[in-house]
Amino acid sequence: MAGCTTFTTPAAQSASAARTIQHDYRTKLVLLGTAGGRTSWNGTKLGGISSAIEVDGDVYLVDFGEGWQRHFLQAGLGGKHPGGGLAALRAAFITHLHADQVVGYPGLFMFGTSDGLSTRRSPVRIFGPGSRGSMVPMEGRQAAVAVVSPQDPTPGTVRMTESIYSAFAIDINDNIRDSQKPDPRSLVQVEDIRLPAGVVVDENRNPAPEMPPFLVYQDDKVKVTATLVSHPPVYPSFAYRFDTADGSIVFSGDTSPSANLIRLADKADVLVHEVIDTRWVDELLPMPRNASQAAKAHHLLHSHTTIEEVGAVAQAAKAKTLVLSHLAPADGNPARWSKAQQGFSGSLVVGQDLMWIGVGSRH
Repeated sequence: MAGCTTFTTPAAQSASAARTIQHDYRTKLVLLGTAGGRTSWNGTKLGGISSAIEVDGDVYLVDFGEGWQRHFLQAGLGGKHPGGGLAALRAAFITHLHADQVVGYPGLFMFGTSDGLSTRRSPVRIFGPGSRGSMVPMEGRQAAVAVVSPQDPTPGTVRMTESIYSAFAIDINDNIRDSQKPDPRSLVQVEDIRLPAGVVVDENRNPAPEMPPFLVYQDDKVKVTATLVSHPPVYPSFAYRFDTADGSIVFSGDTSPSANLIRLADKADVLVHEVIDTRWVDELLPMPRNASQAAKAHHLLHSHTTIEEVGAVAQAAKAKTLVLSHLAPADGNPARWSKAQQGFSGSLVVGQDLMWIGVGSRH
């Protein structure tokens, strides 16, 4: 059942008004934060990258950017679910382990028991990348540099989570023993995503070889498939597709234009895709560039998708609606991003924090 309708719910709007919008569609996409990058953007109001899908009261999260938890509650997500708040969170999916995708992840364990997580009847399923397997190669440096955590320098999602428990043990133990809160480890089930047999990856040369999408998770409301996308030097970096009875929503994660993503997003109702403005890169790192600046510019331009490229990606995927998110820079002004329509015959939406997009038929 194709089609979607867009609503914007400003942060100042009441949770009750947001819940009114929720009743219009069974399946909704909510953009919790639309800024990308390892920065707070000098205090911009845009939250870090995070999105949610609500299907008949249950919520599925993609990435844990800065401020995701506050926006989750401000949006009124889970309003139909007994207990409300994070009690409605059924599963979460991390695209990759760059800081802007996971900086808010510890908050799930620190604040979760106060924000509804402790009332869940079953653990939240959390899926994310496994270990890279080898260190990121040195770029243009002659001297060796110190390695952080040499005993485990490339942890995956499971080991990262275990380290969070250790780092915040004083608070977690206090909360359990003094306030009689549940152990947060009992409230989540964390898994590293395993690639299908036969997918051969060289993480330093080709971190996203051509491959078919594969199943990651399925319940009575959603089917989630994934594929590798190209965001070097990161590996693994995933895109996700959510199929519901009302339609399909795809998240690109961080990637340059990707054949795997186009295959995953085939005929999607909504494609949420990252985007970067090359003019901003030139302003941020003007010529001439030193070695460090040149390395950063290369990553920004070759591991992401530009305004001029993203429309063609959506067109090749035959997506019906293209939603721009993970904005770099964190500027939600549609004028900056309007050229993304070039080469794309569907609907273009410039993402805003707390934007609602209804998928399928309106009830």
